[in-house]
Amino acid sequence: MILTLVAASAAAFTLALVSAVAGFGGGVLLLPVFTALFGLRTAIPVLTLAQIASNTSRTVLNRRDLQWKLIGRFAAGAIPMAVAGALLLAHAPLSPLKRLLGAFLIAVVIWRRRNPHPRPPSDAAFTAVGAASGLGSALLGSVGPMTAPFFLARGLTHGAYIGTEAGSALTLHLTKTAAYGAGDLLSTRVLLLGIALTPATLAGAWAGKRLVERVSDRVFVRLIEAGLIVSGALFLTGL
Repeated sequence: MILTLVAASAAAFTLALVSAVAGFGGGVLLLPVFTALFGLRTAIPVLTLAQIASNTSRTVLNRRDLQWKLIGRFAAGAIPMAVAGALLLAHAPLSPLKRLLGAFLIAVVIWRRRNPHPRPPSDAAFTAVGAASGLGSALLGSVGPMTAPFFLARGLTHGAYIGTEAGSALTLHLTKTAAYGAGDLLSTRVLLLGIALTPATLAGAWAGKRLVERVSDRVFVRLIEAGLIVSGALFLTGL
């Protein structure tokens, strides 16, 4: 058990570091690790608890740059659909959903390359983005890469992007946690694992915040697009 916790803590640190730099991707990379360590039905709620710590720290660290209006619009769609997805988790076929999401992420990068200056999405569009993200995140553990193109299209970068995306994601992860509890998925083991992984998650978020301040806007966007490709490939291969 000690070796398992060490491996999980190292992975949680990486999740927070990657997410603090790119704004997403840590959950996608961490899900296969947690699944191997704990099994899928346990891995998803444990991952959610780790993401709460990660997103809370990123929101606080970038609090001066938060776009509260977008967070509110996102939450309006994310909260009800996160509840629905969490209650469906025990019965939903996960593999087809993961592959569909993978294809979507890679298509988004191709579209961005062909349309480098897309029209900024409206505020109302973020409610739909939140709804899709809430449902997908509850079923798959993490769909952060799906929301990235929409925040980028609004022109957000660095602290504004990282903090606003994290604040939006935090609303759905908190909702998922409550719904998992209602669906008997928050066992004592899951809660203890979530608590044990929190220090590593906070440390990774702090380290990532220091790193992202040194990255230019152009490199920042390229890192995010690379993360989308990697995330999409992981989903397509079923990892």
